[in-house]
Amino acid sequence: MDLALQPDPWLPLGRALEVELRDAVRTGRLRAGQRLPSTRGLADDLGVARGTVVAVYEQLVAEGWLEARQGAGTRVAAVPAVPTPAAPPPAAARAPDAWRPLRPGVPDLSRFPRQAWARAMQRSLAAAPTDALGYGEAGGPAPAREVLAGYLGRVRGIHTDPDDVLFTTGLAQGLSLVARVLAARGARQVALEDPGSPPFRHLLHAARLDAVPVPVDNKGLVTAALPDAAGVLVTPAHQFPLGVALAPHRRHDLIAWTRTGGLVLEDDYDAEFRYDRRTVKAVQPLAPDAVVHLGSVSKTLAPALRLGWVVVPPALRDAVLAAKRHHDISSTTLNALAFAELLDSGAYDRHLRALRTHYRRRHERVAAVLADRGWALPGVPAGLHLVAVEPEAGVAQHAARRADDLGLDLPPLSSYRTTPSTDPDGLVVGFAAIRAGEERETLARLDRALDR
Repeated sequence: MDLALQPDPWLPLGRALEVELRDAVRTGRLRAGQRLPSTRGLADDLGVARGTVVAVYEQLVAEGWLEARQGAGTRVAAVPAVPTPAAPPPAAARAPDAWRPLRPGVPDLSRFPRQAWARAMQRSLAAAPTDALGYGEAGGPAPAREVLAGYLGRVRGIHTDPDDVLFTTGLAQGLSLVARVLAARGARQVALEDPGSPPFRHLLHAARLDAVPVPVDNKGLVTAALPDAAGVLVTPAHQFPLGVALAPHRRHDLIAWTRTGGLVLEDDYDAEFRYDRRTVKAVQPLAPDAVVHLGSVSKTLAPALRLGWVVVPPALRDAVLAAKRHHDISSTTLNALAFAELLDSGAYDRHLRALRTHYRRRHERVAAVLADRGWALPGVPAGLHLVAVEPEAGVAQHAARRADDLGLDLPPLSSYRTTPSTDPDGLVVGFAAIRAGEERETLARLDRALDR
């Protein structure tokens, strides 16, 4: 058998064999009815214990990928192969300008505080010792972690020791590190919201974890549907893409679920931007030993800084730090120090206050266009996007196609789902990235895209 088992210090060989065999069946490389080697023969070929292969075969039989019959050996079950994805359209088919107004999740980059950031960088460099220019600590410079821990405690109610705060190159790296640690400890599944962010599903798959979809309703993650998994990834402050906040009783149900051994991975998405009231505190304070808190400045400053953080329970600290050292030795030290200066000086708070005013106006104007056309807006006023539910079946798909022709980017809500739903479709509408001076034209195109 041609099995591409690459050595990976974070993945036990038995787990790697299970993932490779499942993928071979899923993609059709192993055809239905094909007989697999005996457990003893495959164990000899791979140089592993026979018990390892037996356990893998039994797991795949239980999942329905393989069939085992007395006297007939183990064979591939009749599972439909995953079709080869269609080739992407040529680059010329897209507009030459990559900027697409109303694209969800993109901040207004023109509002980046260049002068304040330059001052923070200059001051932090002047104060930094020469040693700070070396490889540094895996989790980032201690002074910056201390400032960040204080800020998270003040603004988000986070209970943590600075030693449990790690700077990362964006939120995605923090999630990837935690996912790899969970996989190395034998985890197989992590639950996540459905609908949810497709990149997170891909990230979990890259860590050799199965992403189990859990439905979301108007109160956030449906905690009653949580499976037996190693963790669950949630966006409680402003769910992406439905735009709802996790209800208080669901928060407590989520923490109760962790008592069975699961871990909550809290993506603090859009927590800084709530327009109708003060934002609620994070979930982490409810159970600091069972919640991993993740954040970044990609939406508040700029994605180009590649600056994020992860607050880990003490029991995970050493493992995540080891994964960080293995991944990139150390964090973005100079950006971390500059960010700490921005926090300490109060410039970051002033920047966020100005952004909230700016984005609130954008939210109101985009929401008005959608409401005038009869679209329902079920989410809370927050973040950089909103969800508009179609007034009639099929309207969302039509509007998404018209928007694309008009140079906008309005993905349908259904494109964020992994399981079919009978709920009405809608549009996920970003409002932050509209360029200065182009708001009127962008809103006029949005209005035309909603024509029926």
